[in-house]
Amino acid sequence: MSSSDKIASLLVRMREAAADAHRLIDGVDKSDFMGSMMLNRSVGMSLLMASEVAAQLLKSNPDFVADHPEFPWQAMRGMRNRIAHNYFDIDLEVVWDTARNDVPDLVSMLDAIIQWRTQGE
Repeated sequence: MSSSDKIASLLVRMREAAADAHRLIDGVDKSDFMGSMMLNRSVGMSLLMASEVAAQLLKSNPDFVADHPEFPWQAMRGMRNRIAHNYFDIDLEVVWDTARNDVPDLVSMLDAIIQWRTQGE
């Protein structure tokens, strides 16, 4: 698999995981989210998966990352680290806010870059 194909595959994975995080809380109010361990963990895991891709891209494709400063690469890697290493101390307010407010913009940006890449850079 070429480097370009690998990047495209990672972007699709990131988009799927991020979209899952948002979809899981569609129609859910904050208090229900806060009270549901299943939602907490499933949304958190989806965010972890999306942010793991960001960490992989930062490590293996720094030129691609540098070419796309519109993405919050460092913040995504930071979220990955907080979720992966602080299981019992995850700030659910941040998880909720990220899934509710930040993820839709991320998905839109990923849709645009995936579409652009499929048409040829």
